[in-house]
Amino acid sequence: MTSPASPAPGAFTDIRRGDWIDRFAPAAVRPYLRLARLDRPIGTWLLLFPGWWSIALAGAGPLPDLWLMALFGIGAVVMRGAGCTVNDILDRDFDAMVERTRTRPIPSGQVSVKQALAFLTLQLLIGLAVLVQLNLFSIGLGVLSLVLVFTYPLMKRITWWPQAFLGLTFNWGALMGWTAVRGDLDWPALALYAAGIVWTLGYDTIYAHQDKEDDARIGVKSTALRLGDQSKIWIYGFYTLTFVGIGIAGRLAGLGGLFLPLLSLAALHLSWQVATWNPDDQTDCLNKFRSNRWFGWLVLAAFLAGKI
Repeated sequence: MTSPASPAPGAFTDIRRGDWIDRFAPAAVRPYLRLARLDRPIGTWLLLFPGWWSIALAGAGPLPDLWLMALFGIGAVVMRGAGCTVNDILDRDFDAMVERTRTRPIPSGQVSVKQALAFLTLQLLIGLAVLVQLNLFSIGLGVLSLVLVFTYPLMKRITWWPQAFLGLTFNWGALMGWTAVRGDLDWPALALYAAGIVWTLGYDTIYAHQDKEDDARIGVKSTALRLGDQSKIWIYGFYTLTFVGIGIAGRLAGLGGLFLPLLSLAALHLSWQVATWNPDDQTDCLNKFRSNRWFGWLVLAAFLAGKI
């Protein structure tokens, strides 16, 4: 008999057995590491890049503030884990009915709700320790972000556009990176934030196509279901706006040199994603979603090169 913690043979799941958690982590902590998605770092990268972009954009020279980059890296790991914990607590009944998510720690019974709440408290305390290293403006923005962290998981119940709310949440670092460097908000950061939101609309619609059949069956809303067969056209539009928004942010910040050539390479990557994406192939949806880390690196390189 297959245990609740293990996927049935042939079942589609984003939990990979035999990874570093199974090999090196003590058995007692494995469910918590998976609850924080430390086995699947792509979400951390997608949360981190807008903050790193903004730090690079706001900096005075070609080298960003490495201390701030490190703080944002730690913060992204912790707050992505906290967001996933909140999501899994609120969605535990839905997750138990979806093939890809039924083996997650809470719906599979490896972690109780009380244990998850205690783990969430620990993550938030670590996040607070990171946050207080920043200036007061950034601390205030960080506290405000908790409103989005705690409400985003509810959006799939009330709107066909939960991916837009994920965009508001995951790109908050575009505002905080700028304020951490300069102590104020300005148009380049706002343009970058807007660009990040439409980028998220694109990549998370691709991600949502993994679960569209289960979501339709259990009554969960998503842009994958709302846009349906028109998803590719819409994602092309989202990614075009992403390119335009990042370009505007760079121009407002006075970038030159290699900024636009490198940003164009990033745009080509997004075009490749959509052109080769098969929305009915769950594995391809996951792989295309994960490939956005390369877009993140290319944009960061474009911002750094534009400072030379």
